[in-house]
Amino acid sequence: MGSMRSLIRAYKSLTDETRLRILNLLMERECCVCEVMQTLGVSQPRASRNLHILYEAGFLKLERTGLWSVYSLDREGMEQHLLELVNNVSKELDGNEVIALDRKRIRKARRVGPSRVASL
Repeated sequence: MGSMRSLIRAYKSLTDETRLRILNLLMERECCVCEVMQTLGVSQPRASRNLHILYEAGFLKLERTGLWSVYSLDREGMEQHLLELVNNVSKELDGNEVIALDRKRIRKARRVGPSRVASL
């Protein structure tokens, strides 16, 4: 089990609707910042900040490929208590209308260059 500080960071990271919605997206598939922006209708700074908070809390892994920072759930590297927390969040969000709509939208989201995001 992690330190008390890391446990507090993990729980605090899940106290925000945007971060719960992002976590939900990442349960579906890996995403870059622009895909999160398209799906949730949020700005680049907001998407990046919230992805970073989830990353720092130990839920995500980050891979940089070309122009994109691609985030995914770190199922292999995540501490067991965090994995259980993600699974519980998933169960609780199941059936939520906003979450279901986000899952439909993420299927249509595309990786685009930074200049194209604003026009979507």
